[in-house]
Amino acid sequence: MTPKEVLDFAKEKGARQVDLRFTDLPGISHHVSYPISELSEESFEEGFGFDGSSIRAWAVIHESDMLLIPDPNTAFMDPFAETPTLVMVCDIVDPITRQHYERDPRWIAKKTEAYLAATGVADTAYFGAEAEFFIFDNIRFDQREHCGYYFIDAEEGRWNTGREQNNLGYRPRYKEGYFPVPPTDHYQDLRSRMVQVMMECGLAIECHHHEVATGGQGEIDQRFDTLVRAADNMMLYKYIVRNVAYRAGKTVTFMPKPIFGDNGSGMHTHQSLWKEGKPLFAGDGYAGLSQLAMYYIGGLLRHARALSAIIAPTTNSYKRLTPGFEAPVNLAYSRRNRSAAVRIPMYSPSPKSKRVEFRPPDPSCNPYLAFAAMTMAGLDGVLNKIDPGEALDKDIYDLTPEELRNVPSMPASLEEALDCLEQDHAFLLKGDVFTEELLETYINYKRTAEAAAVRLRPHPYEFALYYDI
Repeated sequence: MTPKEVLDFAKEKGARQVDLRFTDLPGISHHVSYPISELSEESFEEGFGFDGSSIRAWAVIHESDMLLIPDPNTAFMDPFAETPTLVMVCDIVDPITRQHYERDPRWIAKKTEAYLAATGVADTAYFGAEAEFFIFDNIRFDQREHCGYYFIDAEEGRWNTGREQNNLGYRPRYKEGYFPVPPTDHYQDLRSRMVQVMMECGLAIECHHHEVATGGQGEIDQRFDTLVRAADNMMLYKYIVRNVAYRAGKTVTFMPKPIFGDNGSGMHTHQSLWKEGKPLFAGDGYAGLSQLAMYYIGGLLRHARALSAIIAPTTNSYKRLTPGFEAPVNLAYSRRNRSAAVRIPMYSPSPKSKRVEFRPPDPSCNPYLAFAAMTMAGLDGVLNKIDPGEALDKDIYDLTPEELRNVPSMPASLEEALDCLEQDHAFLLKGDVFTEELLETYINYKRTAEAAAVRLRPHPYEFALYYDI
């Protein structure tokens, strides 16, 4: 839409507020609202001021003034607001230089698209991400000097099979929750409501289903879109999932591993490159892929350990990335094989469907940074003709230690992932997509605010192990 079309749309829908949204470096959505009378065609150039120093890992106090510039192509009506509210995603601009802010994740994603086109390799990167989540009925957690705990409850949780009161059974077993019909699938109707709201907001949805874990794990699959739009869509996806659940008296988490002993939540990410409307990943090679696609896989695998700090960016991510829970810890590729980090889907022989699925990402990541970083890694593989080696067409989880010795693996912790990113990030700096300053800020934030903060605190299980030592 043009700015004028946005104003006409707002008038048609009776909007009384305009809500401006943006995403911080860790991936949390923020917003500010104005009366609709404050929005004019000039607003799309002049922007709206805000304090950038109050946003995590952003500007310092003496350079805190920033502008929100609405993107008219992102306009939709908020389905949850009591007052009719027009919503738009914004870019962040310096009010003095009028330059884009280098720590704005959306700007990094936009620069990735521009760099991709400038290389001449392709003009479009498509992403289709499958973000899984858990639906709980109650959550309690706290961390203090003298205590630390969490308590999860879910009506669908297998742990409730022995409950005396109000117990009707029908709960998925641990690791056996994939595709059950109701009443074992408790949340068919709730997910359907989520899908309907998503479609009303302009998202293209392909399907939804229960996932492998007990306790209300679900997945809703979006249709692929261009890099920036796919990231915008993922932020909207999370907003809708949380709010539909909240209105139903439920709570949703996108934590990768909230339940011990069961599968975690991933964000398997399908990706492909196109040029002038033609798919570049289709060919007559392995699994129907082109040589360009094989080099792209080579780039993903070569840089996967560094990527992990961005695509699996929490300490909790590495509770998921462990053997035995369908988590892709081993850096190999294969067709149809979900134990490989890179899978080539074989559902259709159509050239347009040829893509690669990178399985290590999880939904705790910032989608703008994650999609940008994966594109840069794959593109580095193409430009430098990185050979991914031989495919591993067997169940990697059943390989012997000897067989696994030559198969590299993902980092085992956030600390290790951050070290890998620190050592291997030159591929991200090409085209000035990521900057040294941005990566340094990101790594320092993750180390101090998350990795060190968790490491310094006693873990509840340590009391079970060591209290009487």
